[in-house]
Amino acid sequence: MGLDVVLAIFFSFVIGSIFGAMAAFLLRRTLINRQIRIAERKATRMISDATIEAKNVVNEAKREADKTKYELEAEYKERRSELQRQEQRVTQKGESFDRKTEGLEQRDRNLAAKEKESEAIRINLTELRDRQLQQLELISGLSSSEAKQQLMENMETELQSETSRRLREWEVELKEEANAKSQEILSQALQRCASDVVSETVVSVVPLPSDDMKGRLIGREGRNIRALEQATGVDLIIDDTPEAVTLSGFDPVRREIARQALTKLVLDGRIHPARIEEVVAKAKEEVEATIINAGEQAAYQCGVHGLRPELIKLLGRLKYRTSYGQNILQHSIETSQMAGMIAGELGANISLGKKAGLLHDIGKAVDHEVEGTHAAIGADLVKQWEKSPEVIQGIAEHHLETGTTSVWGYIMSAADAISAARPGARRESLENYLKRLRGLEDIANSFKGVDKSYAIQAGREIRILVKPEEIDDLGAMRLVRDIVKKIEEGLEYPGKIKVTVIRETRAVDFAK
Repeated sequence: MGLDVVLAIFFSFVIGSIFGAMAAFLLRRTLINRQIRIAERKATRMISDATIEAKNVVNEAKREADKTKYELEAEYKERRSELQRQEQRVTQKGESFDRKTEGLEQRDRNLAAKEKESEAIRINLTELRDRQLQQLELISGLSSSEAKQQLMENMETELQSETSRRLREWEVELKEEANAKSQEILSQALQRCASDVVSETVVSVVPLPSDDMKGRLIGREGRNIRALEQATGVDLIIDDTPEAVTLSGFDPVRREIARQALTKLVLDGRIHPARIEEVVAKAKEEVEATIINAGEQAAYQCGVHGLRPELIKLLGRLKYRTSYGQNILQHSIETSQMAGMIAGELGANISLGKKAGLLHDIGKAVDHEVEGTHAAIGADLVKQWEKSPEVIQGIAEHHLETGTTSVWGYIMSAADAISAARPGARRESLENYLKRLRGLEDIANSFKGVDKSYAIQAGREIRILVKPEEIDDLGAMRLVRDIVKKIEEGLEYPGKIKVTVIRETRAVDFAK
């Protein structure tokens, strides 16, 4: 009983397992078939989509190909039309060139024919001219060369007269224009110019409290006066002048140092060689400070900024320099102001004009130590510290001594002349004044054809009467220029000198 049950259970289990396996197999097969159908449907859809997309791509490619074909055909037609037009233009130009060539050939033939006619006419005219010249020679009794010479002389005389007349007209016009402009500029400059009268300073005089001080200044066996002269470099003149001694020296700065030192020694009363050296050294320091201060004040007064200390010091030294009695530093300040005004009227740089005017005579600060004119010395000095070529040009050219003169040279020359020639600016001795007048008249009388000459206006003008039978109008113009040139080369004078040549023709007869 128990075995039968076990066998029955075992067979039931085996049969159940078989049926389960079969059911699982059938179920799995069903699932696989279902997945295959789903894959087939997806593949069908993908093939359909790919087919549609391929058709779209093919259609798009066809459209692009058709468009490109249309554009290429249009471009081909356009280029073909352009080539046809160019070919037509080339054909037309060729026909035009052929026509022009034919016209030129025809013109050459016409010119050749006219040239032959002109040659024949020229030959006929030459023969006629020769026959006329022969007849004129027979009638006038002059050969052809003589007639030409006479004609040339007549033409030369006429040309000289016409040239003289034209030159006079041009000179009058230029003088009128120049005078009007210069009067306008100079009047504006002069109305702002000071008019103080200066006196000429030759020596320095130091007052003494009593004549007994002269002996103390001389010292035992002259040791004090020798020590003072050696320390200052000036000469101490002790003469019969009551209560005063005179200092004489070439260098005005040294003379000022000696004056201050001697004044302090006289006030202090202690006078011996050691004390003299100490006081002179202190006076040098004070004068150096005064020089620098004077240079700075001059630059500030003129509105000139940025000058180097070396130029300030040289500028201040001009405080102790004079020319014809005029203080050079004050003259430089006036020149700077007027140069700025003239530059402004001419449209030039006012600042550069003022700077060049202030420094134009700076060469006089060292002209006794360096060879050359003060204009050239000043230009070389300023060139070391000033980079403006206009300023250097104005300084170098302010006396018109260079080969060429720029507008800055003329501005500086005019400003310098105004400051030097204004009333009361300078004073010269009677001997120099008379010598200059005689020199002017001697220069004028040295020229051929001069009858008389007169120096007038205090030597600022000379009038010259010429012989009319020896000098014509054109010769008078040449004469005035020659005299001006000789005066500039042979005389030294402040300002400028006007030269007037007068040619007068008189006709005199008597009624009887």
